[in-house]
Amino acid sequence: MASQQDLQELLRLLTLGKVPIKDAMMRVKALQAKNLRSIQQIAEAPLSDIEAAITDAKAARSLHNACKARLKNPNPSSTSKRAGAELLQSAQKRSKASDDAGFLDGPTPLSPAEVEASLVLPLETDEEVIAETTLVTNRAPLVLAFAVELLRYTMPEQPPSSRLSLAQAVVSANSRSKAVSIGLEKGPSADDEGWGHGQPRLKIMGREITVLKRSGYEWKGEEEHTPKVPNSVASSVTEPADPGDSIKQEKETAASISRSWTASSPVSFKQSTFIVRATQITQASQRQTTLQSLFNAIPNLQTASHNAWAYRVKKPDMFGSHTIKEESFDDGESGCGDFLLKNMREVNAVDTLVVMTRWYGGIMLGPDRWRIMRNCLKEALAERLRVTGEQASVGGEAVWGLDLEAMRNKSSSTASGSRSHEAGVIGMPVHRPEAARSYLLKSFAARLEAGGGEEQTTPKKKTVKAMNIEKEENLGRLLGALRMLYDSWADHLSASELDRRAWGWYVAVRPEVEGGPSGWGAKGNLHLKAILDLRRKGQ
Repeated sequence: MASQQDLQELLRLLTLGKVPIKDAMMRVKALQAKNLRSIQQIAEAPLSDIEAAITDAKAARSLHNACKARLKNPNPSSTSKRAGAELLQSAQKRSKASDDAGFLDGPTPLSPAEVEASLVLPLETDEEVIAETTLVTNRAPLVLAFAVELLRYTMPEQPPSSRLSLAQAVVSANSRSKAVSIGLEKGPSADDEGWGHGQPRLKIMGREITVLKRSGYEWKGEEEHTPKVPNSVASSVTEPADPGDSIKQEKETAASISRSWTASSPVSFKQSTFIVRATQITQASQRQTTLQSLFNAIPNLQTASHNAWAYRVKKPDMFGSHTIKEESFDDGESGCGDFLLKNMREVNAVDTLVVMTRWYGGIMLGPDRWRIMRNCLKEALAERLRVTGEQASVGGEAVWGLDLEAMRNKSSSTASGSRSHEAGVIGMPVHRPEAARSYLLKSFAARLEAGGGEEQTTPKKKTVKAMNIEKEENLGRLLGALRMLYDSWADHLSASELDRRAWGWYVAVRPEVEGGPSGWGAKGNLHLKAILDLRRKGQ
C-alpha cells in the first residue's frame, strides 16, 4: 500500500505539469482505482493501464513519461523542498517585474534570512506621535494591516513573508465576499467551487483561507543558535554558567543521564537563552523524581529564570483501553505549560516529559518567544524520537496563502498589477509577500495635519524620496498603534480569542464610507487614537 509521501509526490508531479489541484485529485483517485498508487508503480506499468485510468491519452502519456523521468533522477532533497525554498528561488531568478509587484531580484538566490529582512515593515513606537495621526485610506489595506500584525501573536512561527501572504489572502477573500454582497460580483467563489480542495486551511480574523505548505523553508529569526555538544543532554557547558562551576564534574554527572534525556541546541535572542529537553516517562508519578535527577545532574538549571515543564502519559482504564493524562507548569513563564502541551498533542507525543529552560535577559520578546520555544521543542522531540524534522513537525511549518481566484482564472495571475504570483514549481498561484508589502506602503500615503482638516497630499511637488519617507512614516504609525493594541491583550487572551476580537476592533475603527457600490474603494479618515483607545485598561 502506498504511503502518504507517495501520494504527495504524485500530486506534486501532476501539479508541476500545470494540472489544477482539483483535476489532479480526480486523476489520482482514478489511478488508485487501477492500483497505481505511486510514481514507481506508474512508471513500471504499461501505458495501456494508465490510459484505462486517465481517458485523455495525451495526458496519460505525459504522466507516464514524467514518472519514468522522475525515477531516473529522483533527487529527493529537491522534491521535498520545492514548494517552499525553490519557489522563492524561482521568483528571485525572474526578470524584475513592475514596481507594484515588487518581486525580489538579484543575480544569486537570497537566503531565507535575507528574504525576510527585505520584507521588514516600518514601526513607530512614540505613542504621542501615533495618537495625533489621522490617515486617509480605504478599508481593504486596513484589513491587511490588522491581519499582518495579528499573525505576529497568533502564528509567531510563521515568517514575515508568510504573514504578508496569509494576510493578503484574508483581504482577497473578504473583498470577494463584500463584492458579492453589494452586487458587484455574481456566482460562487473559487473556494466554493472546490478549487482549494485537498489543501490545508487556516482561520484568520474569522475568515477561512486555503494555504500551501512551504516544505523545507526554515526561518530562524534573529536568534543565535549555539552548536550542540556531542552529549545529547546538552550539559551546562553550552549554557550560562557561574565562573566557579566545575565543568568537568558537570560533564561526568550529566553523562549518567545522557541516555534518557535529549535536548535542543541552546538558542539566544536579545540576551535570553532557551533550551528544551525531552525524556520518556510512563507514569505521572515519575515526573517529580525525573525532574529532580535532571536538576541534580545539571545544577546550572537552578540558576535559570524559568524551568517550565509538561508531560503526557497513557493511563490504562478498566476496559483494557487507555486515556491520556497530561499536566503542565509555567514556572513564571506565562502560558508556556499550555503551549508545550498544545504542541505535544499536535505530534501525538505520549509517555513524554519535556522541560523548557529559559534564562531571561531583561528584554521582553513578545510573540518571538513562542516561535523560539516551538523550534526548540521540535528539535528536542526529533532527537528523542529519532525522526526527521519534517516528521516531528509541531504544526509550525511555513505556508503561503493560495490565490484561488487566480487559480480559476489564469489570466488574472499575469495581468498588470496583479497581487498574485504563478508558482511555477507546482502550478499554484499564491499571494506574494512583496506585493502585499508594496500595497501597504502605497495605501497610506496621505494623512491629515494634527490641528486641521486639510489633507496633506503632495501638491507642493515633493520629491519621490520625500513621498516614500512619508508613506513609511504613515504605515509605521499605523502598525505601531496595532502592536500596542495587541501587546496589551496578548498575555490575557488565547490566540483564538485574540483572533476573534481582531475583527471587532477593525470594525470599530475602520473609515466611514457610503454603503453599497458607491462606497466600494472609497476613502475615509482613520484616527489612530481610536486604535489606542481599544487597549486593555490599565496598560
